[in-house]
Amino acid sequence: MDKQSKREIVQQLREDLQGVNSVLLCNFKGLSVEKDTQLRRKVRESGAKYVVVKNTLLKLAFADSDFSQVNDKLVGNTALAYHEEDIVGLAKVVSDFAKDNDAFEFKAGVVEGKAIDINGLKALAELPPKEVLVSKLMYMMNYPIQGLVTALSGVSRNFVVVLDQIKQKKEQEG
Repeated sequence: MDKQSKREIVQQLREDLQGVNSVLLCNFKGLSVEKDTQLRRKVRESGAKYVVVKNTLLKLAFADSDFSQVNDKLVGNTALAYHEEDIVGLAKVVSDFAKDNDAFEFKAGVVEGKAIDINGLKALAELPPKEVLVSKLMYMMNYPIQGLVTALSGVSRNFVVVLDQIKQKKEQEG
């Protein structure tokens, strides 16, 4: 590969990673072509990207970014997986694939500017989907307001009951 091609690859990687705040690095050595194709398909179905790039080119692409934290893990065969929005979904795909394929290995990752190891990947993969988290957040935001409305309506309801009892008492007295 000539220098111009390498520059173009590094430039393309930098452009692709613009706006991405999380990446996962994996070792695919020992995977059959069939298994690698399965992984690529699963990653693509999750909306993420999976590319195999030379380590030296990745180091150049990671320069001056949070991703340079994992430069020491760029040895041997390296595949880069990333998603612009749903890193949890990608982590689930990678984690599930690693469980079923001993040859596949998670090296490291950077999530929201922090380096993670295999334990971080497992924790990330165990998170509920984004939609569930948003739903829980909306419930938690709505709960105090709903409680306040219930309490306020209870006060007015009790006030009406007291007025009704006073009315009934006065009617009985004459």
